[in-house]
Amino acid sequence: MDITYLKNNRLILLECLSGSRAYNLATPTSDTDIKGVFYLPKTHYYGLHSDYIPQISNATNDIVYYELGRYVALLLQNNPNMMELLASSDDDILYKHPLMERFNPDWFVSKLCQKTFAGFAMSQIKKSRGLNKKIVNPISKDKKNILAFCVVFDNHKSISLMDWLAQNHLTQQQIGLSKMAHSRDMYAMFVGDKFCGVMSDDKANDVSLSSIPKGSVAVGYLSFNKMGYSKYCQDYKDYWQWVDNRNHERYQSTITHGKGYDAKNIMHTFRLLYTALDIARTGKVIAKRDNRDELLAIKSGQFDYDELLIKADELMADVQMAFTKSQLPDTPNTTAIINTLINVRDELYASCS
Repeated sequence: MDITYLKNNRLILLECLSGSRAYNLATPTSDTDIKGVFYLPKTHYYGLHSDYIPQISNATNDIVYYELGRYVALLLQNNPNMMELLASSDDDILYKHPLMERFNPDWFVSKLCQKTFAGFAMSQIKKSRGLNKKIVNPISKDKKNILAFCVVFDNHKSISLMDWLAQNHLTQQQIGLSKMAHSRDMYAMFVGDKFCGVMSDDKANDVSLSSIPKGSVAVGYLSFNKMGYSKYCQDYKDYWQWVDNRNHERYQSTITHGKGYDAKNIMHTFRLLYTALDIARTGKVIAKRDNRDELLAIKSGQFDYDELLIKADELMADVQMAFTKSQLPDTPNTTAIINTLINVRDELYASCS
């Protein structure tokens, strides 16, 4: 079953413009996104459970249709995407089956929106902080080995192992290490040609210990920052996974404006917070934003990152205060919604008989 099947069999109940065009944030280069609702043929819906299809989309996910039951289930959770679809303005509605008028938007708007809209916005801010860290602090593709995390204490001074080896014209293979009792990751160092070296190879996760001949004199003491090395390995893995998976176009946009953050992500964070504030104050989901210039300025990188974080924290506080004062119900009107869902589906399938 695909989108063509839905259209040919007249199974679509709602079809609306979504994304930037629905938010009043479209620019000449914006894609046209579509979201909608469909219902399954009677044979699929009443057949085996495995026949149930919750959503259908095109290859790029620019066009997505949700099955009627899935749509209502997400609305009951005050899912932002579905709440905005429910509240689509007339000029964004491409098609609407008369039965969809039965679902009163006021039944769905509740204080859960604070968690879903503002809560998701907060998660995006945290994600942005992590992204900012990756952009500002890139990690070299040349992975460090454990030698970079070793420090030598010699003659009452500390020096990196690499520098100490260079100064003494030694290689790491000429070093023998002996674990020091009652100390963590501290080792006595010895020099010789038959030792195991500081590490066995570049992929080693810990230092190597050697058998030290009796009477040997230590030339210094080595400390291995094992926790620091473990953290570096995790950061290295995370960073290069992010590089492999990042949206190249979005990243180039970030580099171009030079502010060190994903501006499109931050823009949508503010859009969600402003929408949440509207919900708390008016009891309505207003998808089409009237502060287009401000949001597009954020998207184009006209603000400093730290400035935006302060502004987001202030806006989040406003949202929290507005929901505290709001007279909205704690949860959607589940009884009215489920009864309407049943009645609508009954009528749809009755017309198919």
